[in-house]
Amino acid sequence: MKEQITYDIFNKVDIRVGTVISVKKNEKARKPSLVVEVDFGSEIGIKQSSAQITHYYNEENLKGKQVIGVCNFPEKNIAGVVSQVLILGSIDKEGKVILVHPSQKSENGLPIA
Repeated sequence: MKEQITYDIFNKVDIRVGTVISVKKNEKARKPSLVVEVDFGSEIGIKQSSAQITHYYNEENLKGKQVIGVCNFPEKNIAGVVSQVLILGSIDKEGKVILVHPSQKSENGLPIA
């Protein structure tokens, strides 16, 4: 378990629901990765991420899927892609990512608490 944090610290993390609108391979990445664009609604807008999620996901099964993302990290250049959001998932023992998503269809941009 990681170090305990206060609610005030957790409350600084802007976690939102969004819908994947486009997916393509990140050809420049050393490890197989996808460039994913996610619509987080009118307040946040569309953000992109380079994500190592190719074990279970591709354009066919990811486009239109709702995901959960941390929207207030600073931008980071990952293999030539400006990554603007961290898409959340659990990581199994083999390093494969299983995305976290709402159990019901949700409005883009709704905050996670």
